[in-house]
This record gives sequence, C-alpha cells and structure tokens, in this order.
Amino acid sequence: KLRLRVIFLDDSERTFEVEQNVLGGDFFNKVCGHLKLLEKEYFGLEFRHHSGHYVWLELLKPLVKQIKTNDLFFRFIVKFFPPDPGQLKRGLTYLFALQIKQDLSNGSLTCNDNSAALLVSHILQEIGDYDEELDYQHLEMKHYVPNQEYLDNKIIKLHKRHGVSPADSDIQLLEVARKLDMYGIRPHAANDGEGMRINLAVTHSGVLVFQGNTKINTFSWAKIRKLSFKRKHFLIKLHDKVGASCKDTLEFAMASRDVCKLFWKMCVEYHAFFKLAEEPKPIHKTLLSCKGSRFRY
Repeated sequence: KLRLRVIFLDDSERTFEVEQNVLGGDFFNKVCGHLKLLEKEYFGLEFRHHSGHYVWLELLKPLVKQIKTNDLFFRFIVKFFPPDPGQLKRGLTYLFALQIKQDLSNGSLTCNDNSAALLVSHILQEIGDYDEELDYQHLEMKHYVPNQEYLDNKIIKLHKRHGVSPADSDIQLLEVARKLDMYGIRPHAANDGEGMRINLAVTHSGVLVFQGNTKINTFSWAKIRKLSFKRKHFLIKLHDKVGASCKDTLEFAMASRDVCKLFWKMCVEYHAFFKLAEEPKPIHKTLLSCKGSRFRY
C-alpha cells in the first residue's frame, strides 16, 4: 500500500492509505470524501514530479505510473478559477477564500497597496468586528500580505467600515480578488519571438501574456483557432479575422519540452472546463480535434 500525505488549504495535513494500482481519480475522491466535498471539479492535487516540475495528479492514470516514491506530498488546491467565485455554493466560497489567502501570503496574488489593505480588512472581518486594539495585536502576530506592516493603519480604517458575517466576508474577499489582474494566475516563464522574457498564463477567458505582473496581451478563446507545441515552442494560431496586420501564429519558447507540454495541457483542460461546458454544441472534427500536440477550437 501507498501512504500519501496531503496538505489542505487550511494547512492541515492527512495521510491516506491507498493501493498502488488505484487510479488517480480514486485517490482524489478519497481526499474529497475527507472534506465531504461533492463539487470537486474546481480542485486538484498538485505534486512535485520526479522530473522536478509541479504537476497535477491525472485522474484516469494509475497512481503507480505517476509517482516514483512514497516520500512526497500532495497539495489540495484550486485548479480552475471561475470568473465569479462568490456565486458558488457556500462550502466552495470558503475553500476559494482560503486559496486567495494562500496566494496573498505567498506573494503570487500581487496587487497594489489599496487592494491589499482591502483584502486583509475583509479577512479581519471573518475573525470578528472592528476593535482597534485587537486588530493591531492580530496584525502584529499574523501576516497576510508581504510588507503588511506598512499597511496596518489602512487595513484597520477599512475594517471599521465592515460589519458582516464571516461567510459574507469570504464573498466580499472573493469579489475584490476576482477583479485583480493576477487572480488565479499561475505564470509560466517563456520568451516571445523577439526574445523578450514574458510569462504565459491560462484563465477562464483564454491565454494571457504578462511582463512581470503587468498583463500585456489577452488571447481570448474566441480569437484562438489552435494551440499546439513543437519541442519547447508553444504555438498560438489565431483566426484570420483577428486582424490582417497581426501575425496569425505566435510562438513562445519555454524552458523545455516537458514544461511546454504541461502548459499546453493546462490550456486544453481550461478550455474544456470553461468553454465546452457552457457551449454544449455538437463537436465536429473540423472544429475540434486533438492529435499529437494540436488542439483546435
């Protein structure tokens, strides 16, 4: 049997015993069962592959074909970020709020000082109503954002305005977070055609290009005709109607073929999750096909 450690969004841990030959999906279901989570499609289990890359557990593949050692841990985290997480069921908004707090504290959800202070003020409201002395004590002990010490006064001033329940504070936190450029962004380093260092990311709306933390381009699913990769090059083929002046194929160089394939696969999964789910039209082979590394829209 395998003994597999899982770290959850609230930083709690649990070890699960599973047979070596079970599918990834059986293990994932066991983990979700521990959380009594029925709407599990937004979440996934991430782990460090023996190649050194962080990958998602594949649900249809046996565990034994995915992991080489018992000595690793899985992180139960959000895999698909919807455009409006506050509209989800209460149990889900709680988990999404935990993910936002995690992304804030580890610096992956970057934002300006005003947004950071507003987000932390909603987190304080989850704990209780405004009390200046208690607020200062709490912020001294617990750090929610990098450089929080410079924002204490702003956070407490904003907390004074709130007066809602913890569950409603979660929803307000998500409402602020979802409007940020870096909401749900997991950047993948690449170089564009001119050799400029950029980051690629995939979201519910399409593929985004960032320079640092600044979004410089958006390729919505409607603009994209095909995504593919060739060795370590990630290719976006656009529809002709996007514009005559625009190149119809954009090429980005990534660190390796493995990294490129992982990002391509994530794009395919995001597209399937958000676009195919909302457009249940018959799929014709000319519109959508997956052969090798190609995925047509």
